[in-house]
Amino acid sequence: MNIDRYLAESKGSVDQALDRLLPPETEEPATIHRAMRYSVFAGGKRVRPILVLAAGESVGGARETLLHLGCAVEMLHTYSLIHDDLPALDNDDLRRGVPTCHKVFGEAMAILAGDALLTRCYQLLGELPSVPGGDATRLALVRELARATGTTSGMIGGQVVDLESEGKPIGAATLEYIHRSKTGALLSACTRAGGLASGASARQMEALDHYGRNVGLMFQIVDDILDVTGNSAALGKTAGKDQKVKKATYPALYGLEASREKARALSLAAIRAVEPLGEAAAPLRSLAQFIHTRTT
Repeated sequence: MNIDRYLAESKGSVDQALDRLLPPETEEPATIHRAMRYSVFAGGKRVRPILVLAAGESVGGARETLLHLGCAVEMLHTYSLIHDDLPALDNDDLRRGVPTCHKVFGEAMAILAGDALLTRCYQLLGELPSVPGGDATRLALVRELARATGTTSGMIGGQVVDLESEGKPIGAATLEYIHRSKTGALLSACTRAGGLASGASARQMEALDHYGRNVGLMFQIVDDILDVTGNSAALGKTAGKDQKVKKATYPALYGLEASREKARALSLAAIRAVEPLGEAAAPLRSLAQFIHTRTT
């Protein structure tokens, strides 16, 4: 399939849905809505909502339901980026090629914009339309995304260990925990959530779960590699920062070539995982290849 066309068309659909589901800039208090929209529409490939779409449609899900769900995930993801860029955490001035939210709106408004996007995410999950299983499925989706972003094996837990590991020698198990939690857990939740919202069978959920776990870890390994080999203009964020603050990364622990080999193996494992889903999983297979070979 033509992955570039698929990504462009899917991104267009997601952006239209986001525009509809976010409060307008003119709605009071206007400043917070401008800050929310600024960060959501600052760019980005929409990988997470597109994974929701591809996973759900591979098992016969309804596109409008999946778009609504994908937008909730994108709002949650953008909240994490806004907060991650704050001076108290990564202290970054650039995100998706433009000044970060706190550089434009100030730290206080950036914190509130992140809080508002997280809250809006869970509101959208509660209002998810035409979902098989009704409120039981909506509750399962809330639980899925909360677990993926929580403090044990989710995003916040991964961020904590990442921060505490800066400048310290760590082992392979700690590095994998950071990557699977900080980045991989939400990406894996995207494919699981797409399946849940589409009434996937246990066998289909197993395939989507294995796919998401492999893609989630691969995504962060590729990010680690690009931080070493890329440049800020292409990446849309500050390159070389991981090395500067001595973050725990795959290239730092294993070297570039071994990291590339690990990413390739994870891509192949993800592709194999969705073989039972047949031709309907073609977008998922192409997405795994795209994430593996991306340069930004």
